[in-house]
Amino acid sequence: MDINEILVIAMFLSFIALLFTGIPVAWVLGGIGVIFAGIGFLADMYMDTMTGLDYTTLGLVVNRLWKIMDNWILVALPMFIFMGIMLDKSGVAERLMQSMQELFGRVRGGLAITVTAIGIILAASTGIIGASVVLLAVMSLPSMTKQGYAMPLALGTIASAGTLGILIPPSIMLVIMADQLGLSVGDLFMGAVFPGLMLGGFYILYILITGIVKPDAAPIPPDAKPITMNAFMNVMKAVLPTLALIFVVLGSIFAGIATPTEASGVGAFGATMLAMYNRKFNFKVLKEVVGGTMNTTAYIFAIFIGATCFALVLRELGGDELIESFLTGLPFGPYGIIFFILGVIFLLGFFLDWIEITLIILPLLAPVISALGLDIDGYGVVDNPELVWFVMLVAMALQTSFLTPPVGFALFYLKGVCPPNVQLRDIYKGVIPFIILQLIGLLILVFWPQLVLWLPATAYG
Repeated sequence: MDINEILVIAMFLSFIALLFTGIPVAWVLGGIGVIFAGIGFLADMYMDTMTGLDYTTLGLVVNRLWKIMDNWILVALPMFIFMGIMLDKSGVAERLMQSMQELFGRVRGGLAITVTAIGIILAASTGIIGASVVLLAVMSLPSMTKQGYAMPLALGTIASAGTLGILIPPSIMLVIMADQLGLSVGDLFMGAVFPGLMLGGFYILYILITGIVKPDAAPIPPDAKPITMNAFMNVMKAVLPTLALIFVVLGSIFAGIATPTEASGVGAFGATMLAMYNRKFNFKVLKEVVGGTMNTTAYIFAIFIGATCFALVLRELGGDELIESFLTGLPFGPYGIIFFILGVIFLLGFFLDWIEITLIILPLLAPVISALGLDIDGYGVVDNPELVWFVMLVAMALQTSFLTPPVGFALFYLKGVCPPNVQLRDIYKGVIPFIILQLIGLLILVFWPQLVLWLPATAYG
């Protein structure tokens, strides 16, 4: 190996090692980039190597950061984050829970179905996993425990429904992925609709089957009332305002009326109006929402800065060519390489947040996927159909890793708000069936890319 390959491997190993020290990821990424730029510069000066690194490398980081801050698409991030946090504070989920319980009360497993349905709606309105998991747990776990639900089923339902926010649009992850790979945000949003609804459908079907096979695990509450027109109207009153907001935000993007950035502003304004409609809006709520938006946005952009420095030094060392040659040299064939990549991303999801994976790993993999020669039909409408399809595979693999023991992020969010008597083994046992459903969904997407590409192609074609 030459000096550049040694430095590339050393960069990755240093990054992995420093992750376990507790140092913020943004500092780790930026610091490693600066340190290895200095190592390369000194090696060239005193060891007659040719790494190509010097002080101008770090100067290029300034230009990259200017492009990030000048990127119109990324303006959508704080607006979508504001929209999600405002809806979290607006009482929408509480109204949905109260009304939908009446509608599904006489169905075995009805409360679990209600949690899944609310998880889908929250995913399409907040897109923030931690907020969705915590909110669903706080609202539904006491009721599910009181009704006699088996603890694994209750916990598995909450964790899996809460993670749908990473996939169902408007997902902030998809916005960043589109920016990093030069893809259309509209294509990714539309491509994620069927996979997200498919997973939600799988969850509901599993709950219904569990209620039939194991009636004691999902009992019907003794005070369940027959479905009435009044109960149906209550559900409509609770659901329609939120669905209308989602329709306006996504519909304006899909129809080409508004850009994702413009639609995110409409969504933030609409979420504020919903909070006022539910009489949950006041100065304290606004302060909390603005503060939460600032903290989350600052966290994401700090990682942007660190990842930009890291990725620039890595590319100057030829890291992207090294990774591409390694992956294309694997004796697995195109789909074997894809499964290998998804396995690596799945494992990385245990230790890294989706932001780091999206900013560091995904841009390195895009040339590999494009070079595999996959015959993915974009119907002559979708640009780079193989990358749009691959992004959906990555999103679903990450969602699965966030659910998978022992270190899935969603599991720790859930454990943090559970009563002390709930053990981690109960959570682990509960999520296993949903992980299997996730893997089935992932395999379906691998072998039927049309589930991702048909909707954007039809809409724009």
